[in-house]
Amino acid sequence: MGRAADDLYKLWMQALAHEKRASRNTLRAYGDDVARFLAFQRTHLGGPVSDKSLAKLRAADIRAFIADRRKEGLGPGGIQRALAGIRSFFRFLAKEGIAENAHVRAVKTPRIKRRLPRPLSVADADRAITEAGGHDIEWLGARDAALLTLLYGAGLRISEALSLKRGDVPLGETLTIMGKGRKERMVPVLPVLRQAIGDYAEKIPFTGPPSSFLFLSRRGKPMSPREAQSLMQRLRGRLGLSERATPHAMRHSFATHLLAGGGDLRSVQELLGHASLSTTQTYTEIDTAQLMETYRAAHPRGGA
Repeated sequence: MGRAADDLYKLWMQALAHEKRASRNTLRAYGDDVARFLAFQRTHLGGPVSDKSLAKLRAADIRAFIADRRKEGLGPGGIQRALAGIRSFFRFLAKEGIAENAHVRAVKTPRIKRRLPRPLSVADADRAITEAGGHDIEWLGARDAALLTLLYGAGLRISEALSLKRGDVPLGETLTIMGKGRKERMVPVLPVLRQAIGDYAEKIPFTGPPSSFLFLSRRGKPMSPREAQSLMQRLRGRLGLSERATPHAMRHSFATHLLAGGGDLRSVQELLGHASLSTTQTYTEIDTAQLMETYRAAHPRGGA
């Protein structure tokens, strides 16, 4: 009979959680996808699924599952995630010496059309920062303006900005950031950014040690990414900005405006903390797309 697939599934989930230290979102998504895959194969093969039947699966059996999920309305992104979960499951089986199946790698992952990030214009980025500073409560206005200045002026991710500590103030000429994958990078600090952060730090009504978080909620707790999202949502309503004007759009704006001003692609890659240059090259595509839009709007034959 071999080992039951349900038992192997539990072992894999434990390994994901404890050895791979996967996030809760990954555990939930991968776990659901692979559970669906095993349930489908039980029906598809007409009987219990074990290590032996998993080793004998053909690419066509896996494609049948993908086709079934497409019928249920799963899009390319969901299919891509499902295949990633299935491959993770089979890698675990191979690593543990339980089952080998090369056909899993033969199933092609669907291509997803990459959506270009939407940066704000220079004027809209400035308007957003100015409007954020106009809060009825002075220290919260200083906080919001400092946060957006940090995102736009240094290109930080929202998680990176919110991880700053009180001991980081006053800022120096540069700031060391711990980014994705525990990779450190150094970003220059503009005088306007140093001033905005310093102004906010002086107005915080709560005391705290140097190791405590710099950005605080109204009640003195660490500010959450959700609060930053809500801030941008309010600004979108007040200023008539696009729905895609998010905290991350301020980071996109930082990169796009640097490149438009003649910034070197490699330097911008370092400032953003991108592992791959191709990720940074996305911002050159944005600039080209905007140039073409301007051309079509202005050229006499643009609408032809």
